[in-house]
Amino acid sequence: MQIPLLITKIHRATVTEANLDYEGSITIDQDLLRQASIPEFAQVHIYNCSNGHRFETYTIKGEPGSGTVCINGAAAHLTKEDDIIIICFYGLFNQEEAAVHSPTIILVDHQNRVRLIKHQ
Repeated sequence: MQIPLLITKIHRATVTEANLDYEGSITIDQDLLRQASIPEFAQVHIYNCSNGHRFETYTIKGEPGSGTVCINGAAAHLTKEDDIIIICFYGLFNQEEAAVHSPTIILVDHQNRVRLIKHQ
């Protein structure tokens, strides 16, 4: 049996742009992706704390050091600049792996710079 568990959560990131005309995805500063161990093109769940919308998309790398968190494509209807979101990356684990798994929680400031990394 495979159990879906949280691998990493980027908590309270600030949306820097909502780009309706892009094909889709969420662009995230590649330094933040690296610190969160989220690969490019990974499926992520987005929870918008500002309006309650929830959706899934995939990641693409943004300019390193930019603080970019840009919602692209149709999901841009669900967010706007300065919305606060939670980005969750999940994975499948077998029972033995799940028993010892510990997710990583990344807290960011209003410019999407890492403030604290916690391991639950």
